[in-house]
Amino acid sequence: MSTSVELWQHQFVRTNRINLHYVTQGSGELVLLLHGFPEFWYSWRFQIPALARQFKVVVPDLRGYNDSDKPQTGYDLDTLAQDILGLIHNLGFSKAHIVGHGWGGMIGWNLAQKFPESLHSLSLLSAPHPGSLSQTLFSNLDRLRRHWHFLAFQVPGVPEWMLQQNLSQFLQDWFQRQAIRKAAFSGETLRIYQSALSKTGALSSALSYYRNWLSPQTWLARLSDPLRPIQVPTLVLWGKEDVILSPSLTEGFERFIAKPFRLKLIPECGHWIQQEVPQLVNIELLSFLKDRQDI
Repeated sequence: MSTSVELWQHQFVRTNRINLHYVTQGSGELVLLLHGFPEFWYSWRFQIPALARQFKVVVPDLRGYNDSDKPQTGYDLDTLAQDILGLIHNLGFSKAHIVGHGWGGMIGWNLAQKFPESLHSLSLLSAPHPGSLSQTLFSNLDRLRRHWHFLAFQVPGVPEWMLQQNLSQFLQDWFQRQAIRKAAFSGETLRIYQSALSKTGALSSALSYYRNWLSPQTWLARLSDPLRPIQVPTLVLWGKEDVILSPSLTEGFERFIAKPFRLKLIPECGHWIQQEVPQLVNIELLSFLKDRQDI
């Protein structure tokens, strides 16, 4: 599958007091593709050229990843959402279609809840609702076993040291062994991810997403923040064999989405949905986004 690398542009934008690196292609309404852990813009390589035929596609390295700034703070969802809100405005747009995978999808949930006027639509790929995630994770032993990494990444310094000892093996285990369609992660692909995660400060920054999520401050803020159902058109895609974020996390989504939404569980697919079944994801996204363009 061609990825049209020669048409991509690498640029930087100042937003929320940090610099974000991003890749862009195409023109039209703005589509932002937000990656998860431990990825960077490269995880959307198959979607960029497909969506760029109809839209202006912008794919940032989120705060702390690859070539974006890596401050010690700001890894809570509200700050991360402000990063993306500033990105939209500083690119000269007032609204965007948000497509998020994993943590990128959780940022999308936050944006849709608190800044619905800035979204045309929301597409979630294996991205649980942040307001119910913690309760769901600890509701039974099976779910806690499936999502062990939320706890394993909490101790400052120790996970970094352990992962740095054999980062290549960790990435092979994390990506290829937990993928259903393992051909999505060749040796060259894994080396590209390793190079990005080996940059100074990137690993600690990536783990800070998890540490902030279970911090006391975040728990207190979550208790005082009502779960208002989002009002934007929403698409949910989830790998049916996802062992990192179980598809059972989609149960009860109707409580969090006020309008009718489309949910599709994709068989024989794991967590890395846009890389394991890129053509199917492209078809679903294009169909959904085209129907929600402003005329």
